Amino acid sequence: MTARGASKEQAPDINSRLIENFLEMMAVERAAAASTLKNYGRDLQRFAQFAATRGESLETAGADDIAAWLGKLEKDGLAASTAALKVSGLRQFFQFLYGEGLRSDNPTASIDRPRTKRPLPKILSVEEVDALFSAAEAVEGAVGARARAMLEILYAAGLRVSELVSLKTGAFRKGERMLIVRGKGDKERLAPLTPAAIEAVDRYLDVRDEFLPGKGKQKSASLWLFPSRGKTGHVTTARFAQILKGLAAAADLSPSKVSPHVLRHAFATHLLEGGADLRSVQQMLGHADITTTEIYTHVAQDRLRDLVLTKHPLAAKQKK
Repeated sequence: MTARGASKEQAPDINSRLIENFLEMMAVERAAAASTLKNYGRDLQRFAQFAATRGESLETAGADDIAAWLGKLEKDGLAASTAALKVSGLRQFFQFLYGEGLRSDNPTASIDRPRTKRPLPKILSVEEVDALFSAAEAVEGAVGARARAMLEILYAAGLRVSELVSLKTGAFRKGERMLIVRGKGDKERLAPLTPAAIEAVDRYLDVRDEFLPGKGKQKSASLWLFPSRGKTGHVTTARFAQILKGLAAAADLSPSKVSPHVLRHAFATHLLEGGADLRSVQQMLGHADITTTEIYTHVAQDRLRDLVLTKHPLAAKQKK
């Protein structure tokens, strides 16, 4: 174990080795996404650089060094929510070092998570969602069939946009009302589909070949449900967001108000407003922790409160 106050010549090598070991564990054991690994690696490198100015390495830094770093981030104007994510990464990193016997302590144990006020997610009303579907139905040809199918699946199953665009043809089996979704951490879950979604996908499958790479008889096969001629081989998240913005404009909705994630929020909130239980919504959303899903109960409660205050006969009389 390196003594506290490791030399600057040793620290860079120590830091790089520890970060590399941690990221390898996250990739192999927890199937962390490439973007997550990149963010963790960057944050750990930056903390290591800060610790070095105090004569410490990742192997020797203590709670006071972490607190000082968080203080600097706050002084630099970093949002509390972003700082909380960085603390989460540090916690996992130092817990890994402790568990592997690379440190005799976990310096983050005494560090409080930066307090954040979690904003309520933006959603669309049922009427606004209906307007989007009507706009998609009005688009003719294969492009319209694809837009309708993607919209139906997203809203019917509450998928993340990354899950939607990366669906494989095998995920949808004709005649079945369940969709096989591969979500975060490479975990699979079953998502129910509405009759309207099943019909929309069936109609889309009749014209799917028009989106395959190549021309005529030279078109290539694709394992993706929504193939594309781009590098990824399937419709990208950015492209679907563009499609959604176009539908919003056609539906006379503000494009800035509509996004794939807003539709996911609407899916969850509308289910809860309709009487669905929180645990079922958690499973359909693919949330590992039910506390993540609980945010939608607040949205539903706020909407119901507003409904009572604006639509209830007694509330209307009080306004007069």
